[in-house]
Amino acid sequence: MVLVSPEKIAAVMALAPTPHSFAELDEMVSRGLPKGALKTSVDRICVSAEDRRQLLYRIIPEATYKRRREKLSAEESERAERLARIFATAAYVWSSDEDARAFLATPHAMLQGRSPLDVSLTELGARRVEELLWRLFHGIAA
Repeated sequence: MVLVSPEKIAAVMALAPTPHSFAELDEMVSRGLPKGALKTSVDRICVSAEDRRQLLYRIIPEATYKRRREKLSAEESERAERLARIFATAAYVWSSDEDARAFLATPHAMLQGRSPLDVSLTELGARRVEELLWRLFHGIAA
């Protein structure tokens, strides 16, 4: 399976400094990503304010998110990275942020009628979505 680069994943979250390897990105996630990394990803994925709010609080409960000062926990950072990875992959496959958003929001038959965004909220679900995206990229029936 092809992987989207750590630079592309970091760009979705506007991380600085930019990690240049998965080891560097993993280290950043383990230490806790900046709180703004999740918000930046959500802002890039969702168009409407209500959709942004709903997605943000599905990833981290509202009260927990509001308690965070600067950094997310390692577990919350993993969720933020997963979201950014899925969006970066979809944007790469579709060559467009707009088309990636549409794909992520539209229910898909290979995901039991669920949207890729919903399925990708778990790690195994994200792997299923990535597999689907790479199948589409390589022209394999999806």
